[in-house]
Amino acid sequence: MKMIMCIVDDMDAYSLIEGLTKRSIQVTKLTSSGGFLKKGNTTLLIGLEDSQVREVVELVKSLCHPRNEMVSVEPMSLPGEAVIPFSFNVKIGGATIFVLDVEKYEKV
Repeated sequence: MKMIMCIVDDMDAYSLIEGLTKRSIQVTKLTSSGGFLKKGNTTLLIGLEDSQVREVVELVKSLCHPRNEMVSVEPMSLPGEAVIPFSFNVKIGGATIFVLDVEKYEKV
């Protein structure tokens, strides 16, 4: 038995959950946020048989794509100094997938 812990962008979560439930794969959704941009993420916990891992990983890859987003940042300044905000491109989205061995499983 395995558990996949999958962290995806909020924009991709709905379609991934829908794809999993259509395949009769149970999923638990947790709300989370990223540390760098402090944007919304979704963490999914997916318990499954070893034989289903490849199918789920391929589904995640097909539905969760990285994309670029322009982010504005205001630099820190000292009192009396002019502050000029600047923007830069950041890669967001995609997925982070952890596949974990489950030592014991009980459903009560």
